[in-house]
Amino acid sequence: MKKVKNQLLIVLLTFLGFTACKQKELIDESSSDEAKTPVTLTSIKIEQIAESVELAAVSGFQKKVLIKANVTGYIENENVNIGDEVSIDQLLFTIKTKEASAIGNANITQDTSLHFSGVLNIKAQKSGIITTLDHLKGDYVLDGDQLGIISERSSLVFKMEVPFELRSYVKEDHECDIILPDNQIIKGKILRALPSVDAVSQTQSFVVKPSKELKLPENLIAKIRIIKSTKEKAVVLPKGALLADETQTDFWVMKLINDSTAVKITVKKGIETTDKVEITEPIFSEGDRIIFKGNYGLADTAKITIQNTEE
Repeated sequence: MKKVKNQLLIVLLTFLGFTACKQKELIDESSSDEAKTPVTLTSIKIEQIAESVELAAVSGFQKKVLIKANVTGYIENENVNIGDEVSIDQLLFTIKTKEASAIGNANITQDTSLHFSGVLNIKAQKSGIITTLDHLKGDYVLDGDQLGIISERSSLVFKMEVPFELRSYVKEDHECDIILPDNQIIKGKILRALPSVDAVSQTQSFVVKPSKELKLPENLIAKIRIIKSTKEKAVVLPKGALLADETQTDFWVMKLINDSTAVKITVKKGIETTDKVEITEPIFSEGDRIIFKGNYGLADTAKITIQNTEE
C-alpha cells in the first residue's frame, strides 16, 4: 500500500511540474508578443527632389481705367454695380447737365431745332470688372470727376515680397508655383523686379503673372514657391521615417535587419520638402526596409511586428 502511495505521489509531482513548465512557456511567449511594437514600413526611393522656399504675395490689377464724368450735371442713370463684368462701349452712366435739369424742372419748352438734349452717355473704354463706384444715381458731379474704376481682368498679377538675401534664387522669366489659400496650385512666371527695396523689411517686390486668366479678387494673399536647388538621383524617404533629438541636430531611422528586429541607424539629411527628405549618409539601397509609423520611442534595437508597408 505504501509503495502504491509513493508511486501516486511521484505521478502527481511529475504532472504538477509538467503543468508549471507549460504555464511558464505560455507566459514567456505572451511576454515576448507584448514586447513587440506594431509598425508600418516604407522603402528607400531613388528619385528627383527639389529644395524650395515659399514667399508671400498679394494679388492686384496692373491696368485700371478711370471712369470720368464728361460734363457737369446730375447722374440720371447708373447701369452697373461693383463686381459687374463690362465690355468695351457698354453704357455705364447717363449724365444730365445742370442746365437741362433746370429747364426740365421749370417746365420750360425747349427749342426743338436744337439736337442737344442735355443728356450725355458715358461708355466703357475697356473691357473688365467694375472694382470701384464713387457716385450713385442723383449725385451732382463736376466735369472730370471720377465715377468709378474698371480693372482689366487679364492684368491680374501677384506682387511677391522677396527678402534681399534670397534675391539670387529669384530669376526673371522663370516659372514658379502660385499656391492659393484654398491650396489650389497654379503655374506662374516671374516677370520683373521692381526697382526699390522696402526700408523696414528689406524686401524687394517681384511681379508674378499667372499662366492663365483667373477670376480672383484683388488683395488676395497667396504663396509663391521658388525652387532653390534640385537633385536628380537622390536617396529619398518619407519625412515621417526620420527621427531627431530635441535640438534637431542628430537624426536617425529604424532599419529592419530581419522580420522581427529593427536597429537604429544614424543618418545625415540633405534636401527637404514638405513630405520627403534626402538621406546623404549612410548609403541605403532600394531594398532596405525602414519603419515609417510606430518608430517613435523605440530602443536602439527593438522587437517589432510588421502591420503593412507604406507606398
